[in-house]
Amino acid sequence: MKTTLLPLNDPDLTQSDLDAVMEVLQSQRISMGAVVEMFETEFAQYVGRKHAVAVSSGTVGLLLILRALGVGPGDEVVTSAYSFREAAHAIALTGARPVFADIDYWAGTLDPEKARGKLTEKTRAIVASNTNGHPAAWGPLRALATEANVALIEDSTEAIGSVYQGKLVGSFGDCALFDFSQPGALTCGEGGMIVTDNDDTAAMLRRLRSRRTEERASVVLGGWAPLQAGLSDMAAALGLAQLRRIELLLARRKRVERWFLEYVRSFEGIKDPYITPEVEQCHWFLYVVHLGTRFTRSSRDAIIEDLRQEKLDACAYAHPLHLTRYYHDLGYRRGDLFVTEKVAERAVALPFHAHLTEEQVAFIVGTMKDASINVGAGTAIYL
Repeated sequence: MKTTLLPLNDPDLTQSDLDAVMEVLQSQRISMGAVVEMFETEFAQYVGRKHAVAVSSGTVGLLLILRALGVGPGDEVVTSAYSFREAAHAIALTGARPVFADIDYWAGTLDPEKARGKLTEKTRAIVASNTNGHPAAWGPLRALATEANVALIEDSTEAIGSVYQGKLVGSFGDCALFDFSQPGALTCGEGGMIVTDNDDTAAMLRRLRSRRTEERASVVLGGWAPLQAGLSDMAAALGLAQLRRIELLLARRKRVERWFLEYVRSFEGIKDPYITPEVEQCHWFLYVVHLGTRFTRSSRDAIIEDLRQEKLDACAYAHPLHLTRYYHDLGYRRGDLFVTEKVAERAVALPFHAHLTEEQVAFIVGTMKDASINVGAGTAIYL
């Protein structure tokens, strides 16, 4: 099969999205204004939270949450080092210490018992991610946070639409965070949204985010230095248009997911994504498959290179944060998070978006099968 480049992600936009942006471009305001406020209102209603605060990115959003909760130098925040996105960098940006705990082998999310073992008297918060769209174990995590009297922050930057025990992701943390950059199902270029039910936290988030022109001389608000981290009306218009048809966007991706599942299960060398019994609906951020135990990191990289030679935009799902230079300087070393490291070495993100056809999905999986044979791993069984 000859093909042009199949990208990792291709936004699912329609004429109505373009019309919404054009309406803002033709208006008298394109910076943060009424459209952002409308986006916040409808997003809060969608998730079922009292407040929503639009921000410029997921990382900045987490930074604002931590600052609003009073987290800073000398504090510790327990989190996972395993994710496609790197919102966890915000912990370090506050001056607090990121304390990485290991993940559940199957779900890829923060293991509550491993997190428990990392708690100290300096711990101020737990940041748990709905990794690649799979909800974390929110029941045990909430119990742990309550027991330890620390904040529970939900990183849903990869998980819009997923459902855990009857509730949408974004419902579980004291604050929850979404991100709208690619390759998410809802994307407006860049941006994010914080949701919470706490009135005081929402007010502080807005103080730390930005100032309106009429607020710049406020004696009250002058007590905080904002980051100017708002969202433009242009981006909000695009996000709002997609939010209003989010169920359709997710359904179109779910159709492609079913094709992947059918073809991946016909090949013993790779394992399809796992879903825990507590999860009622999982909307994958990327379609991530896991290579068999006889595959190594170098063979994974060789497979990815073979896929790219066939113009398939695959990539390693994650490079664990604790193995990057910045966190090495904080004292983290290879071997600190055994499960995270082993899972990351064999996780491959394949092109995944609503514009893929069944024929293209079959070609992606078939090419990966051929690539695995080329690197000498054969049909390694996943254990």
